Amino acid sequence: MKLQIHHETQYEYSAPLRYSTQSLRLTPLPSRHQTVLQWALQVPGQLFAQRDGYGNQGHTWTLARRVRRGAIRACGIVETHASCDLVDETGLPPALLYLRATDLTTHDESLRALGARLLRDGVDERSVLELARTVCRRVPYRAGATGVHTTAAQALAGGAGVCQDQAHVFIAACRANDVPARYVSGYFYAPASPALASHAWVDVCVDAARGRWLSVDVTHGCLMDERHVRLAVGPDYAACLPIRGVRHGGGDEAMHVHVEIRPA
Repeated sequence: MKLQIHHETQYEYSAPLRYSTQSLRLTPLPSRHQTVLQWALQVPGQLFAQRDGYGNQGHTWTLARRVRRGAIRACGIVETHASCDLVDETGLPPALLYLRATDLTTHDESLRALGARLLRDGVDERSVLELARTVCRRVPYRAGATGVHTTAAQALAGGAGVCQDQAHVFIAACRANDVPARYVSGYFYAPASPALASHAWVDVCVDAARGRWLSVDVTHGCLMDERHVRLAVGPDYAACLPIRGVRHGGGDEAMHVHVEIRPA
């Protein structure tokens, strides 16, 4: 499937912004799952490209003039191939990077127990899909139930969350049972539910020696398919933020995000 994506983030400030530096994770990389046919970033400054420690394509840019508004745009065409079985070519050791707990994925006994029965006999398509569906039953999707700082344990205890929380609960349950898992940020084509266009799901390591991962959408209880476009991976949401930055001045900030996905 060829998907055309337009992602725009607009900023407005109550006072002049004097200085801003931002780091972006808004560029999809080619893989067995996707071919990037066109892609472009537009920002009010010069872009500097670099790979981060997790193999993602990142960019930084700096603004050093007085403004009250601005926008960041990412757009292009990506062809997806519905390959949920991925081979990581970065050579990064899965156990070293993706077994350690983070502030958002610290696990307790409830999270260990959530995955223990399903993962004790190994990791395969059946077990990860059943775990995804179990997480969705325990943490059903409900917008506004959590915030960006909600941890996996808090989401599980609260019994509701969004895709970010469902991914964190799944990841914490895997790591508590010695299974490396990582957070995936990206886009999801759902014409009937445009609010899901910015999405998060999970990669589970099924063969650490060969760097093989199985990608599963916890929210939809399915393997990654042609509706998914990958942007970045990391230990949790905080490592995969599409836009992260610091600023001086500007007063109060208002931000509006619009993501549109349609068949190319």
